[in-house]
Amino acid sequence: MLIKPIIKKELRHIIRDPRTLAILLFLPIFLLVVFGFAISLDVKHIGLAVYDGDKSALSRDFIGDFTRTGYFNLTAVLASPDGADDVVASERAQVALVIPPDFSANVLADKTAPVQAIVDGSNPTVGSTAVSYLEMITADWSAKAAYLTPGKGGRGRRPLPVEALPRIWFNPELSSARFLVPGLISFILMVSAVISTSLSIVREKERATIEQLVVSPVKSYELLIGKTVPYFFIALVNAACVLLASWVFFGMRIRGSYLVFFTVTIVFLLGCLALGVLISTFIDTQQNAFMATVFLTVLPSYILSGFVFPIRNMPPVIQAFSYIVPNRYFLAALRSIMIRGVGIASFASEFVALCIFDVVVVGLSILRLSRLKRL
Repeated sequence: MLIKPIIKKELRHIIRDPRTLAILLFLPIFLLVVFGFAISLDVKHIGLAVYDGDKSALSRDFIGDFTRTGYFNLTAVLASPDGADDVVASERAQVALVIPPDFSANVLADKTAPVQAIVDGSNPTVGSTAVSYLEMITADWSAKAAYLTPGKGGRGRRPLPVEALPRIWFNPELSSARFLVPGLISFILMVSAVISTSLSIVREKERATIEQLVVSPVKSYELLIGKTVPYFFIALVNAACVLLASWVFFGMRIRGSYLVFFTVTIVFLLGCLALGVLISTFIDTQQNAFMATVFLTVLPSYILSGFVFPIRNMPPVIQAFSYIVPNRYFLAALRSIMIRGVGIASFASEFVALCIFDVVVVGLSILRLSRLKRL
């Protein structure tokens, strides 16, 4: 096995270039702080689940006001009020309305008709927007109901008949940091991991030392492992530093298991490091490698992962393209672990997708390195 000498060789390159090492370690924290304080987001098409215990014309009209606005998409009709908690926890809807059986009776009797609204606050933008829309639509419908069913004081002069009672889960204070930090971790780790490994092999090409590796008895998989192991540990240090910085600057703590967090992170990093090696096999200069890496990682990670723009708001063609972006799956896993505090069973499909990404990218990297050795 010739993996150990390659690892030593790569470590010497890193030690002899302390400026690059400093950038690799400092840049993630810098990006976390800058993006964390600078970004603000808006979303539309909020998923809505409804339990209509009254099943009256008034309750149907009340629900219709939500769906007619375009702010909410009706994603589930619940058979019992107990299902409201489950539908929000499973992310099938961001808001769940529970209309009691005496809704229309209270409205017609000139009484307050409380309606419960359970709001998913793990995404603060969705949560705050949903609460605002709830209050606005409820007030508008109440004014309409007051006009249609006047009380003793005269038409349109009685108090609003419906009162919304929002209950926000996962992020009660609707802090933007709780939503942004997992996305920043995903974005930063991918960019730093792919850039570091892609430049390492391209550097060998520029210095004409790649020929020594090509003619050596080193196997392709040994070269892949030897080149990525040092940067793998640097990436893990980056992950720990970013996690610590998110706690120091934003008070962000992992609600779930640290073991699950680092397990998913390791799987993600393995694919990113292999992707960097794969990119480097097609490019011969560090400048071009950097530009290609930015194009293939920064833009997809920022736009198509759900970090900034909700994927459900994108056109179907763009949504389909987002399935090949690994950050989509890693980000979903991070938010489940860090915000919701759930286990790996809740994002099993995303974890499997990351494993498939690793297998494909590692396999392609080995094939490309094998071809490079044959040339």
